Amino acid sequence: MQLQSRADAIQSRRDNERAERARKESTLSDTPKRVLIQEEGPREGFQFEKNFIPTKRKIELIDRLSQTGVDHMQIVSFVSPKAVPGMADAEEVARGVTPRPGVTYSALWLNTQGFERALATGVIDVKGTTILSASPTFLKRNQNRTPEAQLQAQHEIVTLYKDRGIEVERGGIMAAFGCNFEGDIPPARVVDLVGQHLDLAAEQGISLRYILLADTMAWATPLSIKRVLGAARAKFPDVEFALHLHDTRGMGIANAFAGLEMGVRRFDSSVGGLGGCPFAGHAGAAGNVCTEDLVFMCHEMGIETGVDLEALVDCARLAEDIVGHPLPGSVMKGGGLDGLRARAKAREAAPQ
Repeated sequence: MQLQSRADAIQSRRDNERAERARKESTLSDTPKRVLIQEEGPREGFQFEKNFIPTKRKIELIDRLSQTGVDHMQIVSFVSPKAVPGMADAEEVARGVTPRPGVTYSALWLNTQGFERALATGVIDVKGTTILSASPTFLKRNQNRTPEAQLQAQHEIVTLYKDRGIEVERGGIMAAFGCNFEGDIPPARVVDLVGQHLDLAAEQGISLRYILLADTMAWATPLSIKRVLGAARAKFPDVEFALHLHDTRGMGIANAFAGLEMGVRRFDSSVGGLGGCPFAGHAGAAGNVCTEDLVFMCHEMGIETGVDLEALVDCARLAEDIVGHPLPGSVMKGGGLDGLRARAKAREAAPQ
């Protein structure tokens, strides 16, 4: 046991050294010129609310968001209504939206039953995802599976996707930065899971566009973002990584900045900071990094998003009205800077 612990410590130190080298090599030149944002507020947010949100109001927010320039929204979860009562009306929501050209409406599902429900709506853009977890304990609580069973299940669902002609777009790793039940997650474990995703893809004859690293329980800090991404990029330099960040400890926007510095251009976010994870085992679990805060930061850094910030702020205020309690977003309260800049310039130009 001591020998194994010593070996694990040595491996962990090597992983940290490799990640640190990758971090030092990564400079602001890695910062992307444009980011791709997947809005998750309607799904992540409404499934976490204690009170059921009326279907019409869910649809209202989705339709408003589709007018902001956000071009990809995850709007519902096709999961057990007993486990997640807030998504009991998933079909009604999906069929009730007014599709906007250029906007993709996607959904979450965890098994073949959920997949079949999504497909049956005729509205959801169905793309396959393979999902693994860096925390066996969280996986057991979330899906009642062991890591071995989960990997086998991914092979089975990929076979189903292929039979149905569905593209398998990405891989996902839950609890990639830490777990409320297991503690810190070694970067080496995440790197190993990236390898499992790629091996699965190779065995199935598919190609993943990118791999999503999910900070499911908000353990990430800017340092751990760079360590995990650095280790993963060092081992798999040709793989694109995306981030799903939660804001329980106020680190969401700082972690997004760290991701941008490491070249990440795909982010999940949630309007107003809606949401949380119902299986995280933490009463204070918060939603994804706030969409309008992320968009504001990107614009101030000269990074394009394609999103109208003011229209997005209006949606954040609408979301707050719908849920009936304050949301944590900052820019929805403080506003952007363009209006203040314009007024300051006008004052300078005015005759004295």
